[in-house]
Amino acid sequence: MALAAPVKVIEMNKNFNIYTAIAYASGKPHIGNTYEIVLADAIARYKRLLGYNVYFQTGTDEHGQKIADKAAANGQSNQKYVDNVSLEIRRIWDIMNTSYDKFVRTTNPGHKAMVSRIFERLYNQGDIYKDIYEGLYCTPCESFFTEAQLIDGKCPDCGREVVPTKEEAYFFKLSNYVDRLEKHINENPEFISPVSRKNEIINNFIKPGLQDLCVSRTSFDWGVPVTIDDGHVVYVWIDALSNYITFIGYDVDGHHEPQFSTRWPADLHVIGKDILRFHVIYWPIMLMALDLPLPKKILGHPWLLSGEEKMSKSKGNIIYADDLVKLFGVDPVRHYLLSQMPYANDGIFTYELLIDKINSDLVNNLGNLLNRTLSMSHKYFDGIVVQPGETTELDQSLIDFVNNQKNQVESKMKEYKVSDAVNLTFDIFNRANKYIDETTPWVLAKDETNRDRLATVMYNLLETLRIGAVLLQPFLPETADKIFYQLNTLNRGYDSLDDFRGMDFDLKLNAPEPLFLRIDKNEKLEEIKNS
Repeated sequence: MALAAPVKVIEMNKNFNIYTAIAYASGKPHIGNTYEIVLADAIARYKRLLGYNVYFQTGTDEHGQKIADKAAANGQSNQKYVDNVSLEIRRIWDIMNTSYDKFVRTTNPGHKAMVSRIFERLYNQGDIYKDIYEGLYCTPCESFFTEAQLIDGKCPDCGREVVPTKEEAYFFKLSNYVDRLEKHINENPEFISPVSRKNEIINNFIKPGLQDLCVSRTSFDWGVPVTIDDGHVVYVWIDALSNYITFIGYDVDGHHEPQFSTRWPADLHVIGKDILRFHVIYWPIMLMALDLPLPKKILGHPWLLSGEEKMSKSKGNIIYADDLVKLFGVDPVRHYLLSQMPYANDGIFTYELLIDKINSDLVNNLGNLLNRTLSMSHKYFDGIVVQPGETTELDQSLIDFVNNQKNQVESKMKEYKVSDAVNLTFDIFNRANKYIDETTPWVLAKDETNRDRLATVMYNLLETLRIGAVLLQPFLPETADKIFYQLNTLNRGYDSLDDFRGMDFDLKLNAPEPLFLRIDKNEKLEEIKNS
């Protein structure tokens, strides 16, 4: 049998640092919010599969007026309120089987102390000054806007009402660094992805001219104190954005903990497009002011829409990840999120589309392939992996396809085009189902003289399943584990893709068990309607 060309030199002992935005602790995250952590998890798991030392950080942003208002409305202290919401967010992240290394909280005393010191440094070096802010404020978005930025007189981000605000505040002088930032963006085309996001930032924010950034508030006190001026608290963006460095050992005086040098700069920030400008304008400028390296790449991912609309409580179209998991299971929900969200455009969620995706990909394609292959292996060879015979042109066609697909998956994951990578992986299973129809093993089994040929066919199917499961691990980890168990193989590392001989001969396969059950769409939709 022909051997596949080497796939990849494993990247042992090489660091990869990935950070999501921290979730705002004002309430339970919906499925659109949850997409970000699942996307980042798939990337982190893939990098680990390649042998990288991955550091994956997420967490919660816990200060601000909106949270203080919510806590008051719930009759709780601010701290008690964020304790409960942060725990709920972490529970959702854990339900979705995400493999973060650190979950941070901005009410952490060490973080708060360092934020105050960062503020002091920026003030002392002339990047922050005191003035009067007068303008329009959106409480849900924690953002200030000019009249010209409004859309139909409302917040351009969320569409809610804005309120006139006038108060004493400190401002970050963005003009000190904006030319340097624009130069960095232009000279580093991979810094912001997709390209459409980069163009939006340059054309809509940088070229029209940046206003200085309000970085303190006096109208509420739920935040990090400004130590140089009683009555002011550090406004959300310096507080929240600093989490990426304060929790990995950054020290404003340069006495960083050893881990800081291995965990910064970020190799990748995974950020929702609605808060992208804060991460590609304010955050890089803060880092420049602190003489720190910028993140290598910032990925602005799209939204998951409910039908054709953005999810919001006011529209009554909020869907939660834990409710979906109860109805469909963890990996089916992960599969939909990862396979159906385009790289640059918004994705659409409906229960109908989710059910169709489960039945087509997970039941008809993957589940059917595993069940057929193992059942035939037990029937024809007592569940023993038999050494294949001579490779025919038909066999080589399958092998070449599988080898090409795994290389294509690698190529797409280098660009963080996760949906493409997932769908390419499922193409492997689809091609194997076609191979069954082409080779008709049930016909070969009727003639003893075809036993070597049958052994080759069954080996190729088992090995294709194993290779597909290796590639599936970052996306559907529980499903991959179940496939490896049924194949009874521990050969699940990325280096095992270097040739098409990963299933050991004479291995005893375990009994086939259904991976997924077909869903009756009408029954399930009725169940959801009545729940």
